[in-house]
Amino acid sequence: MRRPKQEDLHQINEKIQSGELRLVGDNVGEQGIYPTTKALALAKEQELDLVVISEKAEPPIARILDYKKFLYEQKKKTKELKAKQIKVVVKEIRFGPQTDDHDYEFKKKHAEKFLEEGSKLKAYVFFKGRSIVFKDQGEILLLKLAQELEDVGKVDQLPQLEGKRMIMMMSPKKSQKA
Repeated sequence: MRRPKQEDLHQINEKIQSGELRLVGDNVGEQGIYPTTKALALAKEQELDLVVISEKAEPPIARILDYKKFLYEQKKKTKELKAKQIKVVVKEIRFGPQTDDHDYEFKKKHAEKFLEEGSKLKAYVFFKGRSIVFKDQGEILLLKLAQELEDVGKVDQLPQLEGKRMIMMMSPKKSQKA
């Protein structure tokens, strides 16, 4: 499958199929509805391109502009928007209902590191077989973790039992950098 060329994204100059266009923009003396031939003549007179901005309008809306500059500015805008987006990473930590102190401390250090990096944390206790009878121990374990990590993260979702897992979600606190 071939990728469309940038020129295929808009109808420009002679590729415009409509009989008349609504001209808008700075490079038009009087905005209004023009026959396509007259609009093309105006564009050629200014050594610019006639570009259809909205094909769905009746009649289609067009502008007289430098097409390459227009594409460049559009690309720049999308790049800026992409840069402003925040990517959320979710890291998981798994406990058993009877996780001993050393394992707990080890996993707590990892959880703290994940939250400091800015990742969200999904901590869960996995119950195997009949260990589901210890669900209160699992909840206590997760609440203890939340309490010990409250200086670096905040709880988004309190411990909830979902099938054989008790899940708690935490997100990092916004750091106050001076």
